[in-house]
Amino acid sequence: MGDATVARLDFGYFVRPPEETGSEPSPRPCLGYLVDHPAGRLLVDTGMGAAADLDAYYRLHRIELPEALARLGLRLEDVDAVTNCHLHFDHCGGNPLLSGRPIFVQRVELETATRTEGYTLSELVESPLCHYEVLDGEAEILPDVFVVPTPGHTAGHQSVVVRRRDGTVVVAGQSHETSADYGTEVLARQAAGEDPDAVADIPLGHEWVARLQSFDPARVVFAHDRSVFEP
Repeated sequence: MGDATVARLDFGYFVRPPEETGSEPSPRPCLGYLVDHPAGRLLVDTGMGAAADLDAYYRLHRIELPEALARLGLRLEDVDAVTNCHLHFDHCGGNPLLSGRPIFVQRVELETATRTEGYTLSELVESPLCHYEVLDGEAEILPDVFVVPTPGHTAGHQSVVVRRRDGTVVVAGQSHETSADYGTEVLARQAAGEDPDAVADIPLGHEWVARLQSFDPARVVFAHDRSVFEP
């Protein structure tokens, strides 16, 4: 079986308001990823859902899922499976368009999204067109493609690890806001392993960073940052 490829999809952008950033408005991209695997095409995140109040609050510039796929020469029919890093509206907007395709999700994420008012846009998550494959922890969903729980931004956040002969790719979603944030945690753990007394006052961050790093990634990519972490 050959290697999978990982391609970025552009779903547009939004602007985080000062109420969220604590300072100035900050534009952020909304990105998804297409894992083209010999056993099937896996889509990681499906773009931003639509609601008038959210569009206004975040100044959304949305690229719909069919257009984003078309830029890769693909159609909705070419997607075989879906996973969302989490179920906030800006990551699962196109899920109902992929009727019948399995959507891999952590149980805690699905329960939170369906039971918490204001968590997401309910029509995106509770659509009868969505077929969920519920996970309780890490799972290999295709050969050499793993879903790994990476809680923090949400309790059920997950990342996707794609092993390739020329280097593993981690699609880390919104595990971190930026590549630099992820790199800081990686370096903190490296420093702690080399000289724990000298860096005892430095927070190590998320425990699961060590699990992602255990796959020896060549690249780590994110949902709201075009920069790529490369060791």
